[in-house]
Amino acid sequence: MGKIEEQNKEVVTNFMKTFSTGNIDAFMEYMSDKATWWVAGTIEGISGEKDMKEFRAMNSGIAEGTKTGAITLTPLAITAEGNRVAVETESYAELNNGRVYNNIYHFLFEVENGKIEKVKEYLDTEHTRKVFLD
Repeated sequence: MGKIEEQNKEVVTNFMKTFSTGNIDAFMEYMSDKATWWVAGTIEGISGEKDMKEFRAMNSGIAEGTKTGAITLTPLAITAEGNRVAVETESYAELNNGRVYNNIYHFLFEVENGKIEKVKEYLDTEHTRKVFLD
């Protein structure tokens, strides 16, 4: 693996660690201003493509519903090639409504010049809908 792939893996790993703290300002620093975040499925308010303003707003709402103010993301496996970083990830959060959010994801990050430019998030949409919306 080349130097750029190692650097991109480090950007994504550090993003996930910071995301897990719930500090939105800090984890948004890893994203470029023009970045987009796409989520699979048809979950109201969550699925589809979001710009960084919409992404921040979505995460603020989700964080408010958790006991710790964050969803913890744990990378399980990371593969990098060129500017693309693929990560199998597990999440965990205890919600204020008493439910537990524990999902499995595949994220595809595109990193340019040390910033995340594009993310595609594939997840168990039925679990997300049941925990957050039902």
